[in-house]
Amino acid sequence: MADIKNVFDISGRAMAAQMVRLNTIASNLANAGNLASSEDEAYRSMKPVFETRFADNVNDSGMSTTQVVGVTKLSRKPERIYMPDHPKSDAKGFVYSAAVNVEEEFVEMLEASRQYQNNIEVVTTLRALMMRTINMGK
Repeated sequence: MADIKNVFDISGRAMAAQMVRLNTIASNLANAGNLASSEDEAYRSMKPVFETRFADNVNDSGMSTTQVVGVTKLSRKPERIYMPDHPKSDAKGFVYSAAVNVEEEFVEMLEASRQYQNNIEVVTTLRALMMRTINMGK
């Protein structure tokens, strides 16, 4: 159970989760062109693992949010490329390219940034409504 108090807390946690997602995407893209001497040494894409967190009083409030509980490496195999003149090539002349699908990462980045923007919009709208409520009392 999580101590979720209000909408600001829900959006803040969701934005933090999307930031972790964007950071893993950035790491994947930064390593996309890396070559290694063996399949075991080759870089593999990372993905965050999300979990739903419910408020302690979820039956009364209905509040929940998401949280990153870990980052895992995908089991996708790296591409084996024949490059006998490359300094990292193995005894058979092969190098192993990072197991990163760049197009998939760009789609993930677009989705994560939109989710982050949606949460900013929630906070902005809530603040505007709170200010209108305060001004009504004047």
